[in-house]
Amino acid sequence: MINIIISILAAAVISYLLGSCNSSIIVVRLLKNEDIREHGSCNAGLTNTLRCYGKKCAVITLIGDLSKGVIAVCLSRLVCGLLEGGLSPDNDTHYIGYIAGFFAILGHVFPLYYGFKGGKGVLVGVSTFIAVDPLLFFILILVFAIVLSVSKYVSLASIIASSLCPLATFLLHLFVFTDSLSYTVLYSLLALVMASVVVYMHKSNIVRLKNGNENKFSFKSKHTKE
Repeated sequence: MINIIISILAAAVISYLLGSCNSSIIVVRLLKNEDIREHGSCNAGLTNTLRCYGKKCAVITLIGDLSKGVIAVCLSRLVCGLLEGGLSPDNDTHYIGYIAGFFAILGHVFPLYYGFKGGKGVLVGVSTFIAVDPLLFFILILVFAIVLSVSKYVSLASIIASSLCPLATFLLHLFVFTDSLSYTVLYSLLALVMASVVVYMHKSNIVRLKNGNENKFSFKSKHTKE
């Protein structure tokens, strides 16, 4: 039991610190010498970076946010394996990926290095599933892409994809991966916690969606800064 507790604590610290490395803030600061949180929607995320600074900054931000989620999960599972903190006799460390994903999201949303003011955690949250459940990652990306193409709202696509994550996790692990019910419920609850943070961080977007004044997505930046 002590190994599991230490593994969880290690995953929390590793993932939070990695999550706190906000790619949007770093990229805009290095390339434009500005603070993304002072422009556009003031959100330190991919969409606002694209709108305010164009495709170059957005692509680098995308790569950075995807990478840190994957790295957080891989490092956490490695440490968990070395500490023998798995949940089964064969040292299954799958659960720790969800723990890592949750704290990577927290780090992105409340970054230690930037006054606890960061982004909304969508990319980081989704990217963790590249390492945790690749099939679920592709399902979430597909849902996101379909909703975005129909509605043109990044926020709506993010909210719907995040909301479906716990259900998709349950169905995949129970019927596709044929895990035990106890493990399936555990993974689904952990996915629910992750998704809840992302959806909660979109509360202002939900209000704008209701009021009909949410910005629609466009590949064109509003300001030519490149």
